[in-house]
Amino acid sequence: MKLIGLEAPDHTTYVADRVSATEARVIGELREFWSDADAHIAATGEAERGGAGEVVVIAEYRVVPPVLPEARVICIGLNYRAHHAEGSFKEEAFPEHPTLFARWTRSLSVDGAEIPVPANERGLDWEGEIVAYVGATLADADEDEAQAAIVGYSTFNDLTSRIAQKLTSQWILGKNGDNSGPLGPIVPASEVGSLADGLRVQTRVNGETVQDGNTSDIVYSPASTLSLISRTFTLRPGDLLATGTPDGVGYTREPEWLLHPGDTVEVEVDKLGILRNRIIARSN
Repeated sequence: MKLIGLEAPDHTTYVADRVSATEARVIGELREFWSDADAHIAATGEAERGGAGEVVVIAEYRVVPPVLPEARVICIGLNYRAHHAEGSFKEEAFPEHPTLFARWTRSLSVDGAEIPVPANERGLDWEGEIVAYVGATLADADEDEAQAAIVGYSTFNDLTSRIAQKLTSQWILGKNGDNSGPLGPIVPASEVGSLADGLRVQTRVNGETVQDGNTSDIVYSPASTLSLISRTFTLRPGDLLATGTPDGVGYTREPEWLLHPGDTVEVEVDKLGILRNRIIARSN
């Protein structure tokens, strides 16, 4: 099952299961879906087995992230041991708690979207990742409750404006460029299993592999991180957690290697599929 967002001409957004490159089976309106994502996913599986459910032509809609506008997009920085070792923090020990920063939903985009390079950047840096989606309310949750609340995962590219990121100790500016957070379809957690079991995460630039990591290298698990967050603020259905990137990012290379207009960047994750985007020049 690969869940995408489809925006109709009247601007209503639906969640649908992409059944082929050109067609999708409608599950329900976006807000309705997130009111009980687990139930909608289960019902969709039953409908597909029975041949039921409306199938639509994807080209008649605009493909958008299946994300509520008010959702929180929380990101873990420096979560893979090998990535920590390659960057400017390599002399520091891992802290007790994960480094967290935020994206706004307006920075999110989808597979196939064009990503502009901001005018004051030398280029964009790639960060192939996995996003976990919260499907239930979490407040003061333990790790088991947090794990049970993860309804699905998707491939993600945390495309980063490094100059803006390093202007201050806070990373938000460099992590919210226009369209800079492309998401792949949501794959139900029941089809993915635990990230601790090891999923391969690869990033390619113009066909050349630049990242090749595995989630077994993760320090802060999605469940422990969501549990920690829930002790400060309540997580709601539809919130997202980006779980960090493996080593191989561009700014640590000698010479530096960044994405420029005309480049194509792909992120491929076991069980989640390939996310492909083209880099373009910014236009006003």
